[in-house]
Order: sequence, then structure tokens, then C-alpha cells
Amino acid sequence: MKKPMVLTFVVLAGSLALASCTGLNRTEQGALSGGVIGAAGGAALGAMTGGVSVLGGALVGGGAGAAIGAVTAHHR
Repeated sequence: MKKPMVLTFVVLAGSLALASCTGLNRTEQGALSGGVIGAAGGAALGAMTGGVSVLGGALVGGGAGAAIGAVTAHHR
């Protein structure tokens, strides 16, 4: 029962994220893409290691990715 609900949430969140990408400058695009990539990576590491919760890994990875993406957006 939980799996379909989680899948629905992921699909809706992904759709919202894609829809909100229009009209962003380079810094905002870098922060958004870095945050998404970092959250996915952090969640995956949290799930694989078991030491950190998936949500905790996603939060830390998303925050770090957003910060790095925003800073490095000017260097492209």
C-alpha cells in the first residue's frame, strides 16, 4: 500500500520541479539542478549505507548540491 503512494508523490514532485524550471537565471538553474542531484545522491547513499536515514541523506545532499550548484554556475 505504501509503494504506490510513494511513487505517486515522486511523480508529482518531479512534474512540479520540471514545470518550475522556466525563466530561471544561471545561478538559479545551477542551484536547482545541484539540489536535485545532491538530494538523489544523498538519498541513495542513505539507503545503501543504512547509517543515515534516506530523508536525512536527501536533505544534506540537497542542501550541499544547491550551494555548490549556485556557486559554480558562474564558472560555466
